[in-house]
Amino acid sequence: MPGFLLSFEGSEGCGKSTQIRLLQQHLEASGQRVVILREPGGTEIGEEIRHLLQHAKEGHTMTHEAELLLFAASRAQIVREKVRPLLGEGAFVILDRFLDSTTVYQGIARGLPLEAVSAINTFAVGGILPHLTVLLDLETSAAWARIHATGRELDRMESQPREFYEKVRQGYLSIARSEPQRISIVDADRTPEAVHHDVLKLVESRRHAL
Repeated sequence: MPGFLLSFEGSEGCGKSTQIRLLQQHLEASGQRVVILREPGGTEIGEEIRHLLQHAKEGHTMTHEAELLLFAASRAQIVREKVRPLLGEGAFVILDRFLDSTTVYQGIARGLPLEAVSAINTFAVGGILPHLTVLLDLETSAAWARIHATGRELDRMESQPREFYEKVRQGYLSIARSEPQRISIVDADRTPEAVHHDVLKLVESRRHAL
């Protein structure tokens, strides 16, 4: 069976981690080799970049342009070190965020030029695009409530103001409308089981279409 690349996207608090876990359990039960990678991160270089982007005190003075390029650097590494070889081996690769996050967070929400963001993304991914991207859509107020209900310390991205989250949500919906052949919207404001059911249908339909 050929490899398959699936990315999950959505704002903070949309339930990506839960849906990735449920899908992994289902696929592995059927004998599929599943590899989960996160962005930024997934490699030794990427994890160092992730720490700088999300937790290091030095990151609080980071410019939007530097943020964009660091995400791209992590992505360039994971595509070449992990994603491309794994697909060649026939693995089902699940990415917790990919290039769409950069388009939305750094391009639309941060206000960086979209043409520049697109060019940098294209260079970083090296021709590798997901067979399917699942966008878990959740109203901003619900996402905000989920994040702050955890009681844990929020990282740099999670600590953005509510207006930023709304820009993120609308940005995701915009790019989903522009790329319906790749990006499918799933209502995340339901039980995890109901969301998983829809995700599974999308995955099976896309795999059969290849």
